[in-house]
Amino acid sequence: MTNFEIPFVEDRGKRYRFFEILPGAMTWSILALPFLISILNPRLTVLFIIAYLLLWFVKAIGLDIRALQGFHRLQQHQKLPWRQMLEDIENKQVSIHVEDIPHWHAENVARIAANRMPIQGKDIIHAVIIAAYNESREIIEPTVKAVLESDFDSKRVILVIAYEERGGEDIDRVAGELVKEYGHRFMHAMAVKHPKDIPGEVIGKGGNITFAGRELQKYLEVAKIKPLNVIVTTLDSDNRPHPKYLPAVAYMYSVTPEPVTVSLQPVPMYTNNIWDAPAPMRVIATGNSFWMVVQGLRTHMLRNFSAHAQNMQTIIETDFWSVRTIVEDGHQFWRTYFRYDGKHDVFPVFLPIYQDAVLSNTLAKTLKAQFVQLRRWAWGASDIAYVAEMGYFRKNKVSKVDLTMKFLRLLEGHISWATAPLILAFSAFIPLLFNNKDFAANQLPIIASRIQTIALLGIFVTLFFSLKTLPPKPARYKHRRTFFMLIQWVYLPVTTITYSAFSAIYSQTRLMFGKYLGKFDVTDKAFVTEDKKKHL
Repeated sequence: MTNFEIPFVEDRGKRYRFFEILPGAMTWSILALPFLISILNPRLTVLFIIAYLLLWFVKAIGLDIRALQGFHRLQQHQKLPWRQMLEDIENKQVSIHVEDIPHWHAENVARIAANRMPIQGKDIIHAVIIAAYNESREIIEPTVKAVLESDFDSKRVILVIAYEERGGEDIDRVAGELVKEYGHRFMHAMAVKHPKDIPGEVIGKGGNITFAGRELQKYLEVAKIKPLNVIVTTLDSDNRPHPKYLPAVAYMYSVTPEPVTVSLQPVPMYTNNIWDAPAPMRVIATGNSFWMVVQGLRTHMLRNFSAHAQNMQTIIETDFWSVRTIVEDGHQFWRTYFRYDGKHDVFPVFLPIYQDAVLSNTLAKTLKAQFVQLRRWAWGASDIAYVAEMGYFRKNKVSKVDLTMKFLRLLEGHISWATAPLILAFSAFIPLLFNNKDFAANQLPIIASRIQTIALLGIFVTLFFSLKTLPPKPARYKHRRTFFMLIQWVYLPVTTITYSAFSAIYSQTRLMFGKYLGKFDVTDKAFVTEDKKKHL
């Protein structure tokens, strides 16, 4: 298999369109099902809804346990001396003898001492691609500085600022200034302008970083650097990696027997401007961080998302990132999966990439921008048709059992995203609408309320997580701001339904009717100065 790109719209036949229609059709059918069954058999509806509530009750308990485990691991890994551990791998002996060093480090050192690995730690080079559109210097510069402040030799780091021609003259100037000012501190630095209106490309991040990636490939060829030795991390302009991120990724990469088939996924933490964002956006941002911590412990479910890392050889062999989708990050998992006949693992990196919560210059614009961001993420449902086409109808060596499990998880994930919040919130009242004299129908809201009340105790786990991950309170805010950080969780039911469920329904419905999202809408992520003025 050599062509991994999504087919053009005009090349999508009836079979491909069937799988594009499938998630939206299933979502709307599931939402309609309680109404239909209530008319035909109210008792069956009651049993179905109670079973569904209990299923999610168990899942909620599991998520809370996973979140606590993930938070503990996140805290633990931020304390590890990754650079010294990487040196141990290079020297093939353990030099750190303290109780806090995990047992798996000594096991890795012993394994590598006995078996030559394809990658030597001393040969690893990081390439960091910062994707920008028209962001100001105040947004991009802290990201560049965060890379420089890493606990890793910056002379083994290549910086690429990938920016859009359509972003205008200001971003052209800013990218050039940053490379000129900070470039000498890196192994190499370059600003790469992505031309607008390239045929066959949607307006999105994929085309931008792919164009920059091809320029990076040219540099590596001239410098005679092996692509297998280069780990490429893609960042958005507001992404600031934890100081230990680069050495941790280098460590994990150097102990991997088959580095070509591996992606590395850090934890996005939307905390850069969390004190400044409106309460609903803070709830959504914290929930997204919470979810990514949980996913890090569910490696069978983990996919490339936002900032992630792969080696340059893999990127070249998958023909870089997709230029025909606005969700190139998650889609990259499937490109790699099919390129290597199903041999692709995403390993979690329990270190944060600090990102911005959604924030525009007015509350109305912020509320709209948040929905636009989530509908873009929900457009990942478009991968369902791609996976079905590539996996079942193109010649390949992928295990059909593994493919089917992954396909069903992908489908179920997007359908649950759209339907679960609505069913959990409202389904208990549906039988009562049609059968107000039925005893079971009248009891169902009471039973559902009690189950949901117990399940809501898990919000204390989310509250604990949110408080523990908060950055220091800016001096411009008084102590009452902390109180608002506690009571903001009353918005949780509203944000879950209005944003999570409706954004997924919106995207799936558009996909179902062939109204494709062909443009990456850049999310407003303003920063606030000490005088409380917002700047985009």
